[in-house]
Amino acid sequence: MVEDVIRPGGSEIESARSIGITAALTSPRTGIWMGQSALINLSGDTPQQMIVRSPVAMHVGFTPLRGTYPGSLLGVFATLRQMMLDAQRYRDSMQIYERSPRGTRRPDTDRSLAALVPVIEGRMPVVMLANSEREISRALDLAAEFKLRLIIAGGREADQVAERLAKQNVPVLLSLNLPRRTTAAMPEADPEPLRVLRERVEAQQTAGKLVKAGVRFAFQSGSLTDMSDLVANARRVIENGLQSADAVRAFTIWPAQILGVENQLGSVEAG
Repeated sequence: MVEDVIRPGGSEIESARSIGITAALTSPRTGIWMGQSALINLSGDTPQQMIVRSPVAMHVGFTPLRGTYPGSLLGVFATLRQMMLDAQRYRDSMQIYERSPRGTRRPDTDRSLAALVPVIEGRMPVVMLANSEREISRALDLAAEFKLRLIIAGGREADQVAERLAKQNVPVLLSLNLPRRTTAAMPEADPEPLRVLRERVEAQQTAGKLVKAGVRFAFQSGSLTDMSDLVANARRVIENGLQSADAVRAFTIWPAQILGVENQLGSVEAG
């Protein structure tokens, strides 16, 4: 769990605080089943003082593993599906034993499968890191099959499946780590492909399109290395179709609602 590795006062926390962020959802960043997240205040001397809610959600990544299975996106989804089927069987076996333990062998404890039981029962949301239209569509298929409380993170091409997201009531944690040119333009360099230029522009328009489609979303940093880029990129999104009032909501009340803490955070109200 991420609460086990929170370090109060670290450089990442201080850089976020310096631009005005007061609370954040933080999660492990590697693996397929990455683990559970915690919602923390960015002030406090101990992890216990910082935690608002933990755990919040189970986080899943779709990056294939190098040199081993699953080494492809198809393999990743096959692995995810098998794990959820295994979790269902594990839960059922435990329930059978608890109803009638006498004369029944107790199933072996499996902490990994036990952690997935709240996910398959819909008691804990699952955040799937998906950027391409194909990844998001497959995540929606998986959520529909297992009746998961899905949240999409990243969501670079979420506008391309906005109708499905709205229909399945799946919110998006939209990354503000916008694609940009990573090297200086050189006179002798070949021009960037039109596809790359188009993706760069369209990424700035996604937020505005999600609002128009009725898809709930909130901004996330998307592992930005320089947190000052968060505000600059939000301005670029506003310049490309998002109303400034909605941009404020995407940093405040909308993430609080998506994470189920709107009675504690996200707005200033009487009482």
